[in-house]
Amino acid sequence: MDVFLEVSLRGGDKMADKKFDIIIYGATSFVGQIITRYMHEQFADGSIRWAIAGRSHSKLQKISDAIGLSGVEIIVADAADESALRQICAQTKVVMSTVGPYALYGDLLLKVCATTGTHYCDLTGEPQWIRKMQLRHEADAIKSGARIVHCCGFDSIPSDLGVHFLQRNALEQFGQTCARIDMRVLRMKGGASGGTIASMINMVKEAVSDADLRRELKDPYSLCPQKHQFSVTQPEVKIAYDAVTGGWIAPFIMAGINTRVVHRSNALSNNSYGVAFTYEEAVVTGQGGSGKRKAKAAHWGVNALMIGLAVPPIRWLLETFVLPKPGQGPSEKAQLEGNFELVFHGSTAKGETIQCRVTGDRDPGYGSTAKMLSQAAACLAKDVPDSVPGGFWTPATILGDKLIERLEAHAGLRFEKLP
Repeated sequence: MDVFLEVSLRGGDKMADKKFDIIIYGATSFVGQIITRYMHEQFADGSIRWAIAGRSHSKLQKISDAIGLSGVEIIVADAADESALRQICAQTKVVMSTVGPYALYGDLLLKVCATTGTHYCDLTGEPQWIRKMQLRHEADAIKSGARIVHCCGFDSIPSDLGVHFLQRNALEQFGQTCARIDMRVLRMKGGASGGTIASMINMVKEAVSDADLRRELKDPYSLCPQKHQFSVTQPEVKIAYDAVTGGWIAPFIMAGINTRVVHRSNALSNNSYGVAFTYEEAVVTGQGGSGKRKAKAAHWGVNALMIGLAVPPIRWLLETFVLPKPGQGPSEKAQLEGNFELVFHGSTAKGETIQCRVTGDRDPGYGSTAKMLSQAAACLAKDVPDSVPGGFWTPATILGDKLIERLEAHAGLRFEKLP
């Protein structure tokens, strides 16, 4: 069910003469180091030509020496140096960016990729920044042929490809896609990332002083093309008993970005999920009184965090003494012991039902995310036909089944249709 945005491509895809398939920009970041090690292990056969880049040669060299990157080139470029970023783009098919918060550090790199026809993927979960980049640079990306793919980590590949996988199976089984899908997080083990927290803090800071942004963040279709046809009210998850799973549910903190990516996939695929499609995500906290108490605690905890981040003195205390900082993350042991399990429940307009499951074998925020982004970049470099036009895509609409194959073969993810 892979589909492509119907826009005209002006100019060809001039990628054959590029020196590299992928350049990792931000290789010295916490997640960048995990990605670099994974790329070294995964593509030792030379099937992907890649290099590492960042602003500090000494730090890049230290990472290279620690991992043993014999023959992997080091490129120095500051995120604010347009000339250096253009030199990166001149050498590679794909730029894989790990430099967040993207709303603070990502604008110029994306602009350069969009204008030079260089494909791009990242880990952002910042909807306000994605929207701003779409408005500023989508015309440039269409003109140059650059394929821009945000949200290639835990937010939002399992959600976006999970819905894609379920809808493909529904179409095969029922002859139609599901009008409603409910995703439930059954298991998620792993520590919070400092980079994700920093992005969240920055988004709250922006929203506090910007009424238009606050309204935008309430719009479930904010990442859809401007002429989208969607108007149906989307579900608002609250603490509730969930008959489908037989347990209590609470809001899922990543739903704010994941649901928007899924709706954009629907829009880019010519509304293949339907113009009245509804989608929600929630965390299952357990059964009985214990499950209800956990649901309340999760809900109140998230609300308290967001309120605290909006108040400068409390935000300072949280940043200074409580929350992980950029560059910090779980130990290698915690990454290896982490995992996640998501279940998707779909129903058609006729009441037919179908379920699928997506699982990962590492902590979602780092170990699994590093593998997802790496394989997304490889897929973008190797598996997308030259005829596919530039523009702002989602993982499902441009990578789709090819990425699922890579993730199952090389990244520890499993996509399963349930009985």
